[in-house]
Amino acid sequence: MPTYTAPTKDMQFVLHDVLKVTSQNIPGYDELEADFTSAILEEAGKLTSEVLAPLNAVGDKEGCRLENGVVYTPTGFKEAFAQVKEGGWTGLDMPEQYGGQGMPYIMGTAVGEMFSAANQAFTMYQGLTHGAASAILAHGTDAQKDTYLPKMTSCEWTGTMNLTEPHCGTDLGLMRTKAVPQDDGSYKITGQKIFISSGEHDMADNIVHLVLAKIEGGPEGIKGVSLFIVPKFMVNEDGSLGERNGVAVGSIEEKMGIHGNSTCVMNYDDAKGFLLGEEHKGMRAMFTMMNEARLGVGMQGLAQADVAYQNALAYAHDRLQGRAVTGAEYPDKPADPLIVHPDIRRSLMEQKSFVEAARAFIFWGATLLDNAHRADNKDADGLVSLLTPVIKGFLTDVGYDMTVKAQQIYGGHGYIEEWGMSQFTRDARIAMIYEGANGVQALDLVGRKLAQDGGKHVMAFFDIVKDFIKENAGQDAEFDTQFLDPLKAASKDLQSAGMYFMQNGMKDPNNALAGSNDFMHMFGHVCLGLMWAKMGLAARQALAQGNGDASFYESKLATGRFYMARQLPATALHLTRIQTGAQTVMALEAANF
Repeated sequence: MPTYTAPTKDMQFVLHDVLKVTSQNIPGYDELEADFTSAILEEAGKLTSEVLAPLNAVGDKEGCRLENGVVYTPTGFKEAFAQVKEGGWTGLDMPEQYGGQGMPYIMGTAVGEMFSAANQAFTMYQGLTHGAASAILAHGTDAQKDTYLPKMTSCEWTGTMNLTEPHCGTDLGLMRTKAVPQDDGSYKITGQKIFISSGEHDMADNIVHLVLAKIEGGPEGIKGVSLFIVPKFMVNEDGSLGERNGVAVGSIEEKMGIHGNSTCVMNYDDAKGFLLGEEHKGMRAMFTMMNEARLGVGMQGLAQADVAYQNALAYAHDRLQGRAVTGAEYPDKPADPLIVHPDIRRSLMEQKSFVEAARAFIFWGATLLDNAHRADNKDADGLVSLLTPVIKGFLTDVGYDMTVKAQQIYGGHGYIEEWGMSQFTRDARIAMIYEGANGVQALDLVGRKLAQDGGKHVMAFFDIVKDFIKENAGQDAEFDTQFLDPLKAASKDLQSAGMYFMQNGMKDPNNALAGSNDFMHMFGHVCLGLMWAKMGLAARQALAQGNGDASFYESKLATGRFYMARQLPATALHLTRIQTGAQTVMALEAANF
């Protein structure tokens, strides 16, 4: 059975050596001393390794079952969820006013990575709840916040988001779920939603559904969509649960992966709902939840890549197969372990260099969110908005690829379910699809985010890269050659791609959109290159000062050098593709495919 070890040491390195969280001018960050964050991460690590990870295969094998309108979660899930709730993990970064611990989002992100790596399907129950609670926190009335947030923070009640319908996914303007105003200010919600994660289950007393619907008589298309709170059980004035609402699960979706999560078809039949935010402004409110969820899904790509890598690495050390081409390295054994072979090393280095840089990227994104929300920093908000489709799209595309690489190291055993590698690959696959398919993320990046606020935020990103290179160039020729020069070249590729879009996208928008996926990946590589340059600098400084574990920092530098030399040059390939434009992409008539 696969195992999981929380990467607490690496997380501490990113938090304190690279991001230097206590020095950042963000409210609450001064409390994030190394001893404090270590204590939290170590406790979360124990819970995820000892309790959640062993249930991962159980959830995959058993799945959820629907009996008489009730969904039962896999063996052990309910007890584990109780432990998570009792430990206060569900409200780690929620406001103290509603029973949370009020920590910065960065801590919720670090702990969330562990939870997702240990058991993604299980973690989705609390993850969706956090997102729904955040939407209510941002757009709800005081009464709505007081009614729902305390119970959702503790996960006594869980939450969902209901967007997709059988006939519409990305194009939500086509939705048919309707909302009819009532005299008491509520609405009657009628319609069907599909792919609803955690839609019905046996681990919470109530489920608070956030449902997109159209109010009768409202504007056509997406401009007529509103968001509603639709609880499974009505809530009485004293906070107790009342009668069952008109919402029921129709079926459980049969899925490729994340079997332990109850992905449901939900039927709303004159269900009582309450407007969240303004009429016909539902997407504005829902995007509060979706943007957070997209960062969380990017983290899932990282998390599945990490747990798959951990197990592939262990297998590569244990599995004896062939001899090293330069001569037997373990002559006392019948064969050498897999890890002596260069191609196995290449695969493991690709995985390791991605995981460690992706972690730094995700953590950096979390600090931007904290800066935006806690310090009301509009520039940080704009920058994280720009980076959100990159985090979601690039990290899940590559994260999935890394689970495949990890599975490949097992050879035939990777294809056999009892070894568990198949689950990581299957679970990682959904992250490329939900919360906005990755093709849509690329279109959003190129079609909207680049030009947002006159291109201010992408220029700010380029300035961050340029300033880092300028501040650190010339001090060490080796660092310049191995880290700064590759970063500069990759950044120039990204800027050239942006210039191509500006010069050719106006004449034919297809020229930009045909290159959107390449641009998203190019942008992702530059971000990871920036993270490796920052980590490389931090590791060199630590070694020069004689701080900590020298082998850890040496390994960090070696891994960074690999990424800069072997992975980052992919930006040149992406640029070449982008500059071919749309001609070859759009040349074939639809009927001739």
